[in-house]
Amino acid sequence: MWKDFKEFAFKGNVLDLAVAVVIGAAFGKIVSSLVENIIMPIVGLLIGGVKFTSLGFPSKDPIILYGNFIQSVFDFIVISFSIFLFIRLLSKFKRKEDVVEITEEAPPVDAKEVLLEEIRDLLKKQNNA
Repeated sequence: MWKDFKEFAFKGNVLDLAVAVVIGAAFGKIVSSLVENIIMPIVGLLIGGVKFTSLGFPSKDPIILYGNFIQSVFDFIVISFSIFLFIRLLSKFKRKEDVVEITEEAPPVDAKEVLLEEIRDLLKKQNNA
């Protein structure tokens, strides 16, 4: 059982996933900071000096801060869109690498095969005419 676990844990996919989770968490913090400290204050100024995190319904004890919810939704939208753009960019690079690998792996065509293909094409032309 230990051997099976080691094979699973040290496969490339599991390690890639672990790295992706760590980088994704750090990336999320960076984008959240960008949204909270730069974008939302600018949006608040454009709307008329509104600070979103302080928006809430007045009540006695539990204050319902719907501004924090707006902030979190905006964070989510910006983070998900930026991750989408990043993955799209990576997939374009991946496709280019695949095309390069395919062209490099093509074996050279034998001269006999070329001649046989030419003969085949000539026979098709004669049969169609």
